[in-house]
Amino acid sequence: MSRLNYQTARFLTSAPTLAQCPPDAGAEVAFAGRSNAGKSSAINALTQQKALARTSKTPGRTQLINFFSLVGGESQRLVDLPGYGFAKVPEKVKLEWQRHLADYLQRRQSLRGLVLVMDVRHPLSEFDEMMLGWADEQDMAVHILLTKADKLKSGAAKNELHKVRGRLREWEDLVSVQLFSSLKREGVDEAQAKLDEWLVAD
Repeated sequence: MSRLNYQTARFLTSAPTLAQCPPDAGAEVAFAGRSNAGKSSAINALTQQKALARTSKTPGRTQLINFFSLVGGESQRLVDLPGYGFAKVPEKVKLEWQRHLADYLQRRQSLRGLVLVMDVRHPLSEFDEMMLGWADEQDMAVHILLTKADKLKSGAAKNELHKVRGRLREWEDLVSVQLFSSLKREGVDEAQAKLDEWLVAD
């Protein structure tokens, strides 16, 4: 059982830059992923809320760093980072997002871990590799959710999981991987246990 009640997650604030983020205290876990990887759906599944994180039929709508606090306080937070990849925005705007993402990942002291969301059918995109590179530079723990696992048969999904683990062998001390389906609620307990590990102080 999860030690934290993720159903208590509530929207705290949105910030366009690191300077406008909430006070850098307590513990937080950030979620990142390509715009169509199912990041918002994963956050909603983990918090058992239908619309905590905005899902959109137009990928790339999350252009701000969105903070959600747990249990009515601000000491434990989930953070929804800007989606990246398929957003129909000018290149200049994408580069700005990238700069703010890097800023946040490299300088945010309360960040305990990064959940990297990837579509199980299209894992380890250029963006995913970039995020893993940043995390490696910061010695930051990463947990990968291979989402939309329900779109593949069980054997095929497990095969993709093994392939991704194989490709990340050099980072196995920092990176863990699991299958996840927001639709079927597959992998929710495992992901919540990882969040607990990061957010609950010893």
